[in-house]
Amino acid sequence: MLNTTAWNRLRYTLYAPIYDLIADRAFRRARRKSLEANDLHSGQCVLIVGAGTGLDLPYLPRDIELHGADLSPAMVKRFQARADELGFDCQARVMDAESLDYPDKHFDMVIMHLILAVMPRPERGLAEVHRVLADNGRLSIMDKFQPDSHSSGWGRRALNLATTAIATDITRQAGPLLQQAGFVVEQDEPVMMGSLFRALVARKATAYQTA
Repeated sequence: MLNTTAWNRLRYTLYAPIYDLIADRAFRRARRKSLEANDLHSGQCVLIVGAGTGLDLPYLPRDIELHGADLSPAMVKRFQARADELGFDCQARVMDAESLDYPDKHFDMVIMHLILAVMPRPERGLAEVHRVLADNGRLSIMDKFQPDSHSSGWGRRALNLATTAIATDITRQAGPLLQQAGFVVEQDEPVMMGSLFRALVARKATAYQTA
């Protein structure tokens, strides 16, 4: 299997010194649009899963309690430095998204930008996010997804063998993944390259059951 936790840790460690050059300008507008859909308040506790070098940070308010988790120590180092420079109250840690070392129902918001499509087992990552997110919390996602309306054709599946090895899975469907993990999608908006990249806001299904 080409998409493994060990391989992702290695390749993102290698990407770290040049990651900003690749991902900043390309995804700047998409990141901003995704985070603008969430009304963050002073003092809220926020976790960025797959924190990278901190390219989401310019679009977040400074008066939140911020946590960042990433597989790569090199990424975590850059994330913490950027957070400190921007004046955040922040803790960044090396951590596997499939096994988050945080208490249950701890966060008011979890951000997952450009990570669901690269995780070996995204369903496990979403299960962990569901666990650490408060019952009335929100999940903010921005990533590339196959449309929910139909599964991938043979051409896309064949191309996916190559894209998964070097970067990302292009066959995943946001709706089924989130529903399986116990989330309800509140917003779903295309943000880049037509409808390939989408920004979604989701809440726990339990939030609706108890409303």
